[in-house]
Amino acid sequence: MTKVITYGTFDLFHQGHYRLLERAKALGDYLIVGVTTESFDKARGKLNVIDPLMTRIENVRKTGFADKIIIEESPGQKFSDIKKYGIDIFTVGSDWRGKFDYLKDYCKVVYLERTKDVSSTMLREQKRHIQRIGVIGTGRITNRFMPEATRVSGVNPQGVYNPHRASAERFAEKWSVRVYDTQEALFDDVDLVYIAAPHQYHYAYAKNALEHGKHVLCEKPMALKKAQAEELYALARKQGVILMEGIKTCYCPCFHKLLGIVMSGRIGQVRNIEACFTKLENPASRELTDRRFGGSLRELGSYVLMPVLKIFGLDYEDVRFESIDDENGIDQFTKVSFRYKNGFATATCGLGVKADGRLLISGTTGYIVVPAPWWLMSYFEIHREDPNDIERYSEPYLGPGLRYEISEFLHRLDKNADAQEQSLMEKESIALAELMETFGRVHPPKAAEEDK
Repeated sequence: MTKVITYGTFDLFHQGHYRLLERAKALGDYLIVGVTTESFDKARGKLNVIDPLMTRIENVRKTGFADKIIIEESPGQKFSDIKKYGIDIFTVGSDWRGKFDYLKDYCKVVYLERTKDVSSTMLREQKRHIQRIGVIGTGRITNRFMPEATRVSGVNPQGVYNPHRASAERFAEKWSVRVYDTQEALFDDVDLVYIAAPHQYHYAYAKNALEHGKHVLCEKPMALKKAQAEELYALARKQGVILMEGIKTCYCPCFHKLLGIVMSGRIGQVRNIEACFTKLENPASRELTDRRFGGSLRELGSYVLMPVLKIFGLDYEDVRFESIDDENGIDQFTKVSFRYKNGFATATCGLGVKADGRLLISGTTGYIVVPAPWWLMSYFEIHREDPNDIERYSEPYLGPGLRYEISEFLHRLDKNADAQEQSLMEKESIALAELMETFGRVHPPKAAEEDK
């Protein structure tokens, strides 16, 4: 008798789950299914699990495929279960390809291709709906987004659109999703659209998706002009859908904790903020070759500007931009200086200069320092006059952090709620677009020789 084992959360049970169990059963004669506990899901970074454990177990049982159902509640249990039950084949979905190759010394490992389409009709009557995601763009961020989506319950990547068909096909093959030839075809099959194309296309893609009645999660910068951002949010309200700008740091637990502490007055009145984000980018990259839409501020500025606007607000008295450009007029290093009624702030970003990427918030009774890389925030300290008086705080920052964006987006969908105060709000998103527009005026693109 060939024994097969598989594991999963099986939350909001749908056709993809059913088909995976069906194919797992077909691999052998006896199927054992491990269902994860809530605590184990949380520990491994799975967010937004909806159904309680007993409901998920019952949904697996109803399929009739499982000969035995067990509970997975700790790391390392898979190895123990394989030995305990004399397993011949271990199988999971292709989202985990390569992750469990270490088990090949003990049994055969099979990765089952994920179901490319999850219809809006679930296999059981549900109060919650699986949000089918359509992806626009196939670059670095979308390749980070896809595995992150599997860490959030209630979403399923459905397909991808890229005007460059070959890029879309490679992406679809890698992540087992459908390719769509037009945006409209994609919109017909999805509930929400995730946009991570080059910056200059964000506004047009977002507008088209909203006009088709789709929820939109758009990576930063969502718009490069204030009027564009205002138009998009107005359109979302008119259509009765959710629009959210993705700046992952703004949605992570540690940043929320930091904001709570700052706003509670634990360091007195804030007088100065210094935020820095730099990296050494490939000189041949789009960010350092695109004269109109490349450069440090458009690429990294949203991160360093965001904490300034969150803490000090939007009513700055003055803002100044200083840049060091390369020979093509593209800013390799930019410093944005703010003057508020009772404070100062500097937001520094660079693609051709390396600096200490920390966040410093200075108050009248103490200061907060978040060590580099602060935008992947998991730890910070409060310091006071006494050098021995240090408070330390930490929260996990899981994976690339995009799961926090997705989780916040689902919160807004489920609750039909406005942004949480700690998260990026509409007025702040519009203010970011206005700053991008102001930078474009004071730092116009340098014409290429062939354009002169």
